[in-house]
Amino acid sequence: MAARIEYGPAQPFKGMNINGSLHMTIQTGVLIETLAALGAKVRWCSCNIFSTQDHAAAAIAKAGTSTVYAWKGETLPEYWWCTEQMMTVPGEDGCDQLVDDGGDATLLIHKGKEFEEKFAKDGSLPDPASTDNAEFKCILQLLKDSIPADKTKYSRMAAKCKGVSEETTTGVHRLKEMAAKGQLLFPAINVNDCVTKSKFDNVYGCRHSLPDGIMRATDVMIGGKAALICGYGDVGKGSAFALKGAGARVLITEIDPINALQACMEGFQVVTLESVVGE
Repeated sequence: MAARIEYGPAQPFKGMNINGSLHMTIQTGVLIETLAALGAKVRWCSCNIFSTQDHAAAAIAKAGTSTVYAWKGETLPEYWWCTEQMMTVPGEDGCDQLVDDGGDATLLIHKGKEFEEKFAKDGSLPDPASTDNAEFKCILQLLKDSIPADKTKYSRMAAKCKGVSEETTTGVHRLKEMAAKGQLLFPAINVNDCVTKSKFDNVYGCRHSLPDGIMRATDVMIGGKAALICGYGDVGKGSAFALKGAGARVLITEIDPINALQACMEGFQVVTLESVVGE
């Protein structure tokens, strides 16, 4: 809200297309409204088939703040269709800036360009039957349908995109691997390791949402249960303290010796998965 007040009159995003693949929730709605208030034209989809709050998506769509492709309970083909629609900017080659969470939108651009170049070289199209991974099948099918219709769509999209911000640990790891191999097509900002993200989301966010989600889904008391937390990083720390506070007997598995020591010093029992998974 402060950003709108401070930067709104200058319209720093005027004329820019900013696209996002991020949980379409009320909180994301505030982000979308802020981008629009600063002058951006916004297109959005969710980065998870279950995480969309339909009332939030509907409110943004009704207000015309952003074009939204998201609803709760998408199938995998629908999810990747939504991602492609979000990335496709009418009258433009693509977006100027990308907000990504998990790296799916970034992955689609890179795989799209890769298979377009392969098609230009030998005329071959992606084969969905070449993988057993259900999600990658959807990506390959999407590109198999896309390339004959527009042979350079994702290559132009990659050239147009000035950069991506990546929200989560998995996406950042993927980006670092691509950068190390020289495969990253545009600059990336590591939002995940920003302390206001990693602590408030990974630690404190999980500390709130994990027991909330378990209790909403199961309606079972957590107190007295044995809970195994696999990993004692930021997410593990928040989750462990939440379940401990709810009365669970919390066990920790961890491969990093420093994290394991931290868990031990915080009073948790550190175990191997094999020794407790059968309990």
